[in-house]
Amino acid sequence: MRHPKVIIVCGPTATGKSDLAVLLARRFKGEVVSADSRQVYRGLDVGSGKITRREMNGVPHHLIDVCDPKKTYNVERFKNDGRKAIEDILSRGDVPIICGGTGFYIDALAYDESFPAVPPDAKLRARLAKKSTKTLMKEIEKLDPRRAKELDPLNKVRIIRAIEIARVLGKVPKMKRTKAYETLWIGLTTDRKALREKIRARLQRRMKQGMVEEAKSLRKRGLSWKRFHELGLEYRFLALYLQGKISKESMLLELENRIVDFSKRQMTWFQRNKDIHWLRPDQSGKALSLAKRFLS
Repeated sequence: MRHPKVIIVCGPTATGKSDLAVLLARRFKGEVVSADSRQVYRGLDVGSGKITRREMNGVPHHLIDVCDPKKTYNVERFKNDGRKAIEDILSRGDVPIICGGTGFYIDALAYDESFPAVPPDAKLRARLAKKSTKTLMKEIEKLDPRRAKELDPLNKVRIIRAIEIARVLGKVPKMKRTKAYETLWIGLTTDRKALREKIRARLQRRMKQGMVEEAKSLRKRGLSWKRFHELGLEYRFLALYLQGKISKESMLLELENRIVDFSKRQMTWFQRNKDIHWLRPDQSGKALSLAKRFLS
């Protein structure tokens, strides 16, 4: 039995994934399933780099603005919602195009795999939540060095979940996986110097687009400083700036460095996948050729 065909556009931040996904969708009658762990939240628009209606260029996008930012959206829910979106797209005879930089989310859609059957431990989570991410990373490094290398050292929620599983099972098990779909993987990347410049320019652009004003609005709507911190990267440092703990210059400099570090972790995740066809952002013609051959 042949699996349905799905195109995946992945890679580190600021490489033009959304633009390529829209181009592919317009050329091959596709619809985009966003795989971004923060763009699922309503109101996190400028800071997360959420694609605008104009940029969508008429292409339907799924799994954007599906959750209140005060609530937590996890990979299990994403997998469920994403699979429904893909089936919906396929039912219309269109091509599902998964696009994003959250490798964990993409893999959850692309493969059938079982998540560790370890129920949440509310008391443990509450105790661990009081610790710094640095302390938590040291703990997971002792419990499971392999899993520690895969984690975002600033993502407290995911680190705590890894510790929770490792304490019960001894380590976070590698999950056996089978392909859920017939997939074409297209990855966008560029050299580190060029990527840093893109990240810097994008930050400046987001500031002009009202990133600080967006954070103020979220705060007025009741988003706690703790939740800002959990949402990571831009929102973590916007919270520090709005609380007067860092200057605007420090915020931008620190953000740039942290986003560059994040892009390296993204590449570490994706480079394990040998099915990815790596292209430069200016090689859209080659991406179109790959997709045409795949879909024929």
